[in-house]
Amino acid sequence: MQDISIVGRALAIGALSVCLGLTGCGSDSAEPGGQPFDAEVQAKSNEPAEPIVQGLPDFTELVKQVSPAVVNVSAMPPKPAAGGQSPGSSQGRPNAGELGDWLKRFFQDHPPGGNMPQMPAPEDHVSLGSGFIISSDGYILTNRHVTAGAGQIVVKLNDRRQLVAKLVGSDADSDIAVLKVDAKDLPTVQVGQPDDLNVGSWVVAIGSPFGFETSVTAGIVSAKNRNLADNRYVSFLQTDVAINPGNSGGPLFNLAGQVVGINSQIYSDTGGYQGVSFAIPIDAAMNAARQLRDHGEVVRGWLGVQIQDVDRKLAQSFNLNRPVGALVTQIMADSPAAGSSLKVGDIILSFENHGVDSAADLPPLVGRVLPGERAELTVLRDGNKKNIQLKIEALPATFATSGAAQAPSEAGGNFGLTLAPLDKQEQQTLGIDRQGVRIQRLADGPASAAGLQQGDVILSVGSRPVARPAEVLKALHNADDSVALLVLRDGVRRYIALSLSEPETERLR
Repeated sequence: MQDISIVGRALAIGALSVCLGLTGCGSDSAEPGGQPFDAEVQAKSNEPAEPIVQGLPDFTELVKQVSPAVVNVSAMPPKPAAGGQSPGSSQGRPNAGELGDWLKRFFQDHPPGGNMPQMPAPEDHVSLGSGFIISSDGYILTNRHVTAGAGQIVVKLNDRRQLVAKLVGSDADSDIAVLKVDAKDLPTVQVGQPDDLNVGSWVVAIGSPFGFETSVTAGIVSAKNRNLADNRYVSFLQTDVAINPGNSGGPLFNLAGQVVGINSQIYSDTGGYQGVSFAIPIDAAMNAARQLRDHGEVVRGWLGVQIQDVDRKLAQSFNLNRPVGALVTQIMADSPAAGSSLKVGDIILSFENHGVDSAADLPPLVGRVLPGERAELTVLRDGNKKNIQLKIEALPATFATSGAAQAPSEAGGNFGLTLAPLDKQEQQTLGIDRQGVRIQRLADGPASAAGLQQGDVILSVGSRPVARPAEVLKALHNADDSVALLVLRDGVRRYIALSLSEPETERLR
């Protein structure tokens, strides 16, 4: 049985294979900074948009209005050296063995002489995707993976014109690319508000799946704020709209005919559509597009904290009604958080009035704040909510956590724990200051049941820092039924909820 996996960036098709490569792209700036795109000017975000579709969906009028701004994007390979051949070709023509499985099946189902749609010439294109026009003077938005590694990019408009496009810039973290064609008075889309979508809302996709241009599919929003492992700065819209290779970079519309997302990924164990599709919210995409146009790169905000999810046991330890928020386990030195009143053990419940349900929700929210701007967080501390304001800084290119477990010294313990203090050298090695008690051994009991491991360093019990085994034991004896331990393991800090109530089997012994 095949494993099901995320087919990330798998929606741009190639004539010979699916184009999955992510390579660096150049950048340029073609317009003065600060100017909004036409797509943003047209949208009146302060007024509710009137649906074009009423009652049971009939998308005819919607498609008529928006399809002129949807384009086909073809990325052609770099020109081969003199006397050479393009990769994967023989005399400029691919052989049957080099065709992708989907292309072979296509020609088997549509023999020569049959009535079949016109397909792009295989030898001319390595990647085929979709895009849409966001400015009447020729700015186009698509996925980065559609254009990655291209020698030349050609955009085919709805009126059949084909224009060579310049790559203005691209961003790997958001999978966004901005193109520019030399044209005027082009039709443009309108930008909507993804936050206004509800689970169950109708949405429409237009693109070029398998090269079939201006193909329309529809479905509903299946989920919002979906976090995928390879895109920590994007919270995706999940839909059941039929999306296939070639839809990459194409628009996802609401019923008002406004773009609310960019179709980007599918979840599949076959490589094709299986009912789970993901779109980049248009607000995140436009934020990246503006920076690429004005500066040639995307800069993201940085808070400087290490966080984890709050599970059911931790929620009980922190007196939360339900598991929610991002639990701060470490504050990095010389970070925005370090200069604020934020503390380890705080649970971040909201950021800039956006709720934080899990740790994965926070990076996209922080990332879209420009460096130098101030932001407000709401945290839970000692059972009380507290608002904290701080100045966001630019995300560093690299930052690391340090530390590795050292051999402990012998000491006694309780609760299934054998504990040992750390000397100053060990504290310095681990990057901690005047605290930390190492777990030397574990016996059957509450500690092992909670997931604590030999070699873990306990930094605090509840909100109380600990530096000696006796301090740990005293704090545990004084705790209620459950207490959260801040633990350092392999250089990473995390909270573990320790249940102190004796199980029935223990009491019967």
